[in-house]
Amino acid sequence: MEPGNKTPNALINETSPYLLQHAYNPVEWYPWGREALERSVKEDKPILVSIGYSACHWCHVMERESFEDAATAEIMNRFFINIKIDREERPDLDHIYMDAVQAMTGSGGWPLNVFLTPDKKPFYGGTYFPPVKAFNRMSWRETLYAVNDAYRNRRDEIEQQAGNLTEHLVASNSFGIRKPGEQEDEPLFSSENTNLAAQNILTQGDKTWGGFGRAPKFPQTFSIQYLLQHYYYTKQEASLQQALLSLDKMIQGGIYDHLGGGFARYSTDEKWLAPHFEKMLYDNALLISTLADAYLVTGKKLYAQAISQSVSFIEREMLHPSGGFYSALDADSEGVEGKFYTWSKSEIQEILGGDADIFCEVYNITETGNWEHTNLIWLPVAMEEKAVAMGLPLHELEEKLAVCRKKLLAERDKRIRPGLDDKILLGWNALMITAFAKAYAALQDEKYLAMAEANLHFLENNLQGAEGSWYHSWKDNRPGSPAFLDDYSHLIQAYLQLQEVTGNHDYLYKARQLAETVVSNFSEEDNTFFYFTSLDQQDVLVRKKEVYDGATPSGNAVMAQNLYYLSVIFNLPAWQSRSINMLLSLGKAVVRYPTSFGVWASLLQSVTHGISEVAIVGQDAFTLLRQLNGHYVPSRITLAVTRENNEFALLQAKAAVEGETWMFLCKNYACRQPVGSMEEFLKLVQTPS
Repeated sequence: MEPGNKTPNALINETSPYLLQHAYNPVEWYPWGREALERSVKEDKPILVSIGYSACHWCHVMERESFEDAATAEIMNRFFINIKIDREERPDLDHIYMDAVQAMTGSGGWPLNVFLTPDKKPFYGGTYFPPVKAFNRMSWRETLYAVNDAYRNRRDEIEQQAGNLTEHLVASNSFGIRKPGEQEDEPLFSSENTNLAAQNILTQGDKTWGGFGRAPKFPQTFSIQYLLQHYYYTKQEASLQQALLSLDKMIQGGIYDHLGGGFARYSTDEKWLAPHFEKMLYDNALLISTLADAYLVTGKKLYAQAISQSVSFIEREMLHPSGGFYSALDADSEGVEGKFYTWSKSEIQEILGGDADIFCEVYNITETGNWEHTNLIWLPVAMEEKAVAMGLPLHELEEKLAVCRKKLLAERDKRIRPGLDDKILLGWNALMITAFAKAYAALQDEKYLAMAEANLHFLENNLQGAEGSWYHSWKDNRPGSPAFLDDYSHLIQAYLQLQEVTGNHDYLYKARQLAETVVSNFSEEDNTFFYFTSLDQQDVLVRKKEVYDGATPSGNAVMAQNLYYLSVIFNLPAWQSRSINMLLSLGKAVVRYPTSFGVWASLLQSVTHGISEVAIVGQDAFTLLRQLNGHYVPSRITLAVTRENNEFALLQAKAAVEGETWMFLCKNYACRQPVGSMEEFLKLVQTPS
């Protein structure tokens, strides 16, 4: 917000909502770029890099307490060159300096505040600093004075620390990763290992409230997807039950928006009651994808409803008029975390009248509040159990509550809304395309496919550069920095997922072209993994490699999946070998720590059990493709054609006979006897070859 008639700083010309939030701070903020970096060298001042994002609660707190304070800003301006970074616009810089701060302090988070020498090397940092000494932390002003004193009077120590941290950043690119050729005692691709990975996930499972580990709890969709996949191959009930319990409890919890749909980023407690209220595009994309899988496995109405309501939220609150998806909704409104989403009992009674008692009983609304003296809407027990306890037919209770939720949503829409981060990120949008494609396959709703394809057209029209290059972000008709590995890998995945559900081969050729760009511009020296940044990017201290599956899938893990898929489609053995070598290079770490390598673990499981290559040939090929999409058959590569087609290896020597349609199930291009119906195919795919 622009306060009075203050002169803005250098952030005023940026498009990032987060940077623009700081454009009227008295701090002389710069965006990351040549002007600030050159000024640091010229004036021999250390650089203060402060990294956050628009939906970050503690970022707002530190801004109010310190960056808006004129006396604090004067210290910052006198001693430092101050740079603000939106971690979502420049995840490459965030990765580098977060790694450095974690090495220094043992923890990380946002806001991330790190001090650099003029040659961009980190030497000190931390996360949130209070305005006065508290929480066993120095105050922000004390920190500023201490860092300046050390830089001026103990320069040798600073340079040594910066050198040591830079060496750590370089070394961390290979930490814990086995090189190809080094042998372990047992082969990696075995049922014993995929079973052990499942067991290691289940060991961390909360058997009462779902999810994994203790509070704070994140959705961990990759672990849930692995367990669903593991159940498909082994019929192990424990895997299925933990996966479904986790989804059920999230949907019942306060992390889910029962009025408007969509999920918050994580829960601060074990019961999923109190969310960290920011709503991120990527979380909702990953959860919709996982719910689509769960619906195909179970046919459970709850999952279809959560998909539908979450899509409605995305369409209503996150959709750009031209078809792109915005990044996030803030945790705060009116300066208070979660205010937009909470209710007093008296408010609900006034709005719902005679229906308030039932609503409050079901959703645990109390006079004193179920969270910090106010109320979050959540279901401590499942709706079915509540209906029995209240002596009401389930359908009658659900219909009554649906009317109540609609009234409360209409009233909530009159409130001051949380801030919207309206930049559009390539990788997150690609994850959303994949989610819509999977939702379309599961629920057979044409609207979801239309939204996926409209979003793809938006990306192709606005974020695609010259000669196959792409941009990472877009806002106000201005593209941002060059695309990163995650952007490319997620976009390739989106093309492949769209091909799976539509049979449109154009998507395959676009995916292959993108993969060739990644191989050419992102490969590390020994051609195993990929760097996060391309060869052309020169403004980073080191080129990082990221292999862990965190809040979003690792670009390397998704590329390993993409390369395997494309190797089968286009008969490219070198790409398949590279995909396998990527897994082998991680070795047993994938099995021992599957919650940190969830996407990798799913690929390991797919390759171990064998990826199904499905060719559908004949006049009803696309009808059968749509039917196949309505069944949970993971780890498959599908091609559908109405007439003979020899352009892909999987389709060669598979002639279409007029009036007939055949489904071929193959592995490594070796095919079993074709069948002519979906019923026969499903029996075939479940029968060991």
